[in-house]
Amino acid sequence: MSYCDYIKNHPEDELNRRYHDEQYGFPLHADNDLFERLALEINQAGLSWTLILKRRELLRSAFDGFDLEVVAACGAQDMARLLADPGVIRNRRKIEAVIENARRIQSLCAEAGSFEAWLDAHHPRPLEEWARLFKQTFVFTGREIVGEFLISTGYLPGAHDATCPIYTRIARLNPAWLRK
Repeated sequence: MSYCDYIKNHPEDELNRRYHDEQYGFPLHADNDLFERLALEINQAGLSWTLILKRRELLRSAFDGFDLEVVAACGAQDMARLLADPGVIRNRRKIEAVIENARRIQSLCAEAGSFEAWLDAHHPRPLEEWARLFKQTFVFTGREIVGEFLISTGYLPGAHDATCPIYTRIARLNPAWLRK
């Protein structure tokens, strides 16, 4: 079942509807926004997306608004704070991955100008190639995480069914997957 089908069949799920209608598949440009989406996908691994959406504001708060500079500078005290924070998915590997990936994105930004520029420089490519690239570049980024990150940020197609009204709204924004 697609996300669009889920939304049609669960009209009472306002949290997922808002994400589907306002964010999923829409192109992101700011480094911190792209980093946040990658961090959320990492945190979602093995859990439901609904749980992540419910905790999103708590995660934003715990990770200082997903500010790359602040998260990349996290040390042992920050790690202890994050592991003790009930709003965070308290999985050491996921927290370490978010911090390490912030550092790696900073390095990419220094080389490419921005995280978006780095993504654009590697676009287009099929998911399998993206997955290999992310595995070489980041930590805790398996095929599923990479796929959802790229679909949710407009780099790969599939966020919305062609019959979904949101599809047309996104297409007008000229996401990367339309610029093959």
